[in-house]
Amino acid sequence: MRHIISILLQNEAGALARVAGMFSARGYNIESLTVAPTHDATVSRLTLVTMGSDAVIDQIIKQSRKLVDIVEIADLTAVDHLESELLLLKVQIDAKNARAVVDCVRRHRGTILDETGNSRTVQLTGTGAEVNAFLTELSAIGRVLELVRSGTAALQAGDGVLATPA
Repeated sequence: MRHIISILLQNEAGALARVAGMFSARGYNIESLTVAPTHDATVSRLTLVTMGSDAVIDQIIKQSRKLVDIVEIADLTAVDHLESELLLLKVQIDAKNARAVVDCVRRHRGTILDETGNSRTVQLTGTGAEVNAFLTELSAIGRVLELVRSGTAALQAGDGVLATPA
């Protein structure tokens, strides 16, 4: 099962490596990883996506809490949450597909950032499923020349927050 793990950790050298090591030591691949400082410059928020059974992920979370760098950790999969991913891509265009590319981008609420000769650079945000759907549709229209995805960023919906313990 797909799990979105949200972690607050000390913003210091080696902290990310120790968290990633916890997952890899147990044979779990990290499918997506996003990390950046929070509003508190001493704390970073790490969001990772992995696959595994509920029991194994629960055990990894319990063991991760023991890492000195971890401030707080939660599996957002079981709670109502919001997630988003950023996609930047360059698609080849010609006279036959230019209009179809623009229509596809608009339909998926994307933005064309750059129009150059035979290519368009597109930005799109959405859930992983929305990004995948866009890529599938656009790939049928034109040749994707290059792309980069940010990985999943996620927050618990509503008033709930992942915060440093008081």
